Amino acid sequence: MDPILTLIGALMLVISIMLSPLSSRLGMPVLLIFLVVGMMMGEDGPGGLLFDDFELAFLIANLALGVILLDGGMRTRAETFRVGLRPALVLASFGVFLTAAGAGLVAWWVFDLHWLNALLIGAIISSTDAAAVFSLLQGRGLHLNERVSATLEIESGSNDPMAIFLTLMLVTMIEAGGASEGWMALVMLVKQFGIGGAVGVAGGFIVVEMANRIRLTPSLYPLLVVAAGIMVFSGTNALGGSGFLAIYLTGVVIGNRPVRMMPMILQVHDGLAWLAQLCLFLMLGLLVTPSELLPLAGGGLVLAFALIFLIRPITIMATLWPFGFNRRELGFISWVGLRGAVPIVLALFPIIADIPQAQLIFHVAFFIVLVSLLVQGTTMAPLARKLRLEVPTGEDPYRRLPLDVPAAGDHELMLFPLKGSAWETPKPLGQLRLPDNTAIAGVFRKRTCHQPTPDLEVSTGDVLAMFATPAVLPELGKALSGRHAPRYLAERAFFGDFVLNGDALLGDVEQVYGIEFDELPPELSLAECFARRTKGHPVVGDKVILGPVTLVARATEADRVTKVGLKMDNE
Repeated sequence: MDPILTLIGALMLVISIMLSPLSSRLGMPVLLIFLVVGMMMGEDGPGGLLFDDFELAFLIANLALGVILLDGGMRTRAETFRVGLRPALVLASFGVFLTAAGAGLVAWWVFDLHWLNALLIGAIISSTDAAAVFSLLQGRGLHLNERVSATLEIESGSNDPMAIFLTLMLVTMIEAGGASEGWMALVMLVKQFGIGGAVGVAGGFIVVEMANRIRLTPSLYPLLVVAAGIMVFSGTNALGGSGFLAIYLTGVVIGNRPVRMMPMILQVHDGLAWLAQLCLFLMLGLLVTPSELLPLAGGGLVLAFALIFLIRPITIMATLWPFGFNRRELGFISWVGLRGAVPIVLALFPIIADIPQAQLIFHVAFFIVLVSLLVQGTTMAPLARKLRLEVPTGEDPYRRLPLDVPAAGDHELMLFPLKGSAWETPKPLGQLRLPDNTAIAGVFRKRTCHQPTPDLEVSTGDVLAMFATPAVLPELGKALSGRHAPRYLAERAFFGDFVLNGDALLGDVEQVYGIEFDELPPELSLAECFARRTKGHPVVGDKVILGPVTLVARATEADRVTKVGLKMDNE
């Protein structure tokens, strides 16, 4: 192997990593920086590298997407499926079909293509991209309400099979001169979803059993999971199913089962996912020739803006209206139809098949991705905050270390650095309100470990070592959080001054607070009020306005609100 090539490859990685802090300063997605660095190192840029091995790029891209989806699946909580599964599956199937048809119609009009080629462009750009969605949701510190975040994450992780099915079907039709047998297409669709779903779930349980039954060196557990995940991905593809869906579901199963050394697995996989995204977007940037994007910029902008401002919103309104989303949630989901690596990877199919106008299709897909990352990616976080879709959250631990001792159960050692305005004034440990089944293991200060005692005072700069279970992590994070949240995310401002049980009856609330709820019967519980307004799937942050009072869901269990905040105004 030429050492110059490895030097250039390593240099590109270093440059991309060094430039990544610009993402938060400039408000642009970090993936866009990786893409631009790749373009700059390509044949039209200062780097002047000529890379046109599309088959190698296709192989690397598929492996990288597999690693990204595995990591995203492991971070998707099974509880989110109760509110996000049904709407996400509708979007991942019927929504993708509507998007492909609408985008194909616009592409046919703008680029004056044969209708099959136009529909192929629509199919290629029809799915949202998991790499982009996971990166922006998790990397921007956005804590959206569960209904929105679950729908976006599950949609992006499960809509690839429909897009791949439509792309392969149209490529086959173009190669056959427009002829296609409908039953063959139906068989392909069933195989993509059926085999992908079955193998993915089964593979996840097998990986969990392997990790829990075999005693390994701790550092080998993350490697076992990623290697097994790639096996599931490749095996599913060999059987004719969707490897993308399979590896995502494998990750979901692993992430929601007790697995030995799980915090270490997640920590290593976070780095692997970033490496996969780096390599993927750098390589895709190298593939494109920027000078060939300029002639189609006008038509590309028309198609991109039609997709963002017309096709995606119409699709969202047509598919999600039965599921209890409010207008702000529908508006945000309409906006976050992020296109990323998947459309570019799908655009490699026509090139590998050597169909007419394949290069044009590839460059159109690339242009759409650029516009999507620039327009939607840079405005996603500000829009979420403007629409007030965030919910209060606590600090995450700096480090989580599994104890891996039977007597400890699922307890972990968690390190919480104390920072923020709340810790500027020292507080005795005895005054901290910590969840049950937790204990302070020690306090680190200036490289010295102090034994925890009730009268020991802690402040900014100290690090608390805690024994706790993952189940109490949200509550523990809030108790130790000291950051200055926006005013509307402060606990009192968001939830109100009063906390009520979800089982409390409206009649009792009327008597205690001197309020009259004329429109609802007094025997109705607060939890039932939320169930009516949210069609049975309430989440933290949901609001019900009753005259001069706003009820805010403060805690939920399954599909029932257990704690309710009461605000004496309608803000």
